[in-house]
Amino acid sequence: MTRLDTLSLEEAYEKAVTYATAVTESEIVSVTEALGRIIAHEVTALKNLPSFDNSAMDGFAFKAADAGKRLKVQRTIFAGQVPQASLSDGECYRIMTGAQLPSDVDTVAPIEHCSDVTEDAVTLPTDIKPGSNFRKKGEELSAGDTLFQKGHLLRAADIALLSAQGIMAVEVFRKPSIAVVSTGNEIKEPWEQANEDEIYNANAFGISALLKSFGFSPAYVGAIPDSMEASTDFIATLKRYDAVITTGGISMGDADFLYDAFLANGLEPLFHGISLKPGRPTMMGTMDGTFVMAMPGNPLTTMLAVHTLGIPVLYKIAGANAIHHTFSYAEFSHDLRLKPGRTNIVIGKVENGAFTPTRNNKIGSGMLTPLSESNAVAYFGEEIGTVEREDLVKVVLFEDSTRAEENRTINRR
Repeated sequence: MTRLDTLSLEEAYEKAVTYATAVTESEIVSVTEALGRIIAHEVTALKNLPSFDNSAMDGFAFKAADAGKRLKVQRTIFAGQVPQASLSDGECYRIMTGAQLPSDVDTVAPIEHCSDVTEDAVTLPTDIKPGSNFRKKGEELSAGDTLFQKGHLLRAADIALLSAQGIMAVEVFRKPSIAVVSTGNEIKEPWEQANEDEIYNANAFGISALLKSFGFSPAYVGAIPDSMEASTDFIATLKRYDAVITTGGISMGDADFLYDAFLANGLEPLFHGISLKPGRPTMMGTMDGTFVMAMPGNPLTTMLAVHTLGIPVLYKIAGANAIHHTFSYAEFSHDLRLKPGRTNIVIGKVENGAFTPTRNNKIGSGMLTPLSESNAVAYFGEEIGTVEREDLVKVVLFEDSTRAEENRTINRR
């Protein structure tokens, strides 16, 4: 069996997202089902936004030259009306928020800024700027403007924008098919009875939940038995998926033959081993159009590896433009020593602008409770051996589905 050289996290990350191939098939879905989907073709505005001049406030609409004067209220304009210009000298309109503005006014004074307000007259403020509270037709969008580029991930605000354009269906890329696979004869499913020598399948269900939190729809397809022949046969059935995520059976041990079983099925490996703590045994490659992500078996490690590398790869496969995790900055809570020469992943909790390592970073790769106690992760490059209190570090939230094209998961602090 041929082993590949161990790569840095940055090198592994670049290889993975470079070789992951985006789906091309698309489908049309209602906007009510479009949240979290990825636009397959550019979407343009069908109408101006706003579609007519309108008031941003409840107040009085008038000519800017009449600021400071006491004017007669000619009539009230409500939202939904289509008013015609009808002012005479010394007059203004009472107007409601969102109501269409006639062509003979150019400024709106909020009612709370006016004085001596009666049913028939009002004294306007003297210090109001011309054009105040006046929302011009098309000032936000003009018909034909680009709403969303191909590859845009639709969020709640985007659904509102589509609806505001009268767009009730949109073409999106189909969701990538993702198989989640476990390995090991000792694995029992949560609904089965496990003795003291067996363990429950936390990895598959944890990974599936993580993927779902980012909008993916994984399928758990079972566990691969600890047999070279059985592994090879099972893996052959996975080529119908866009991506396959396995856990365990991929380290350098003699009994870990999953790598060879993948090779027997035509795997073209990208890397097998990352200079990373935790996550060193991670392997990725391509197999007849299926992207393979073979993650370590320890629960904490495999969840972090999927979050760090798997999520960006899957967003690339899904056709998204913005595939990288967004990050924010937080102050480190206290001094911490790290082992340089590898990238170190530190999990912790972000609260009130500070990042506190979980259990002072004294955690094992086989644990799960530290992950449950954490809401963020920080990455420290191979040259970093010490982090000091109040250092500003980049942190990534575990379940932040907002994508940002410019932000990278693995930037050094």
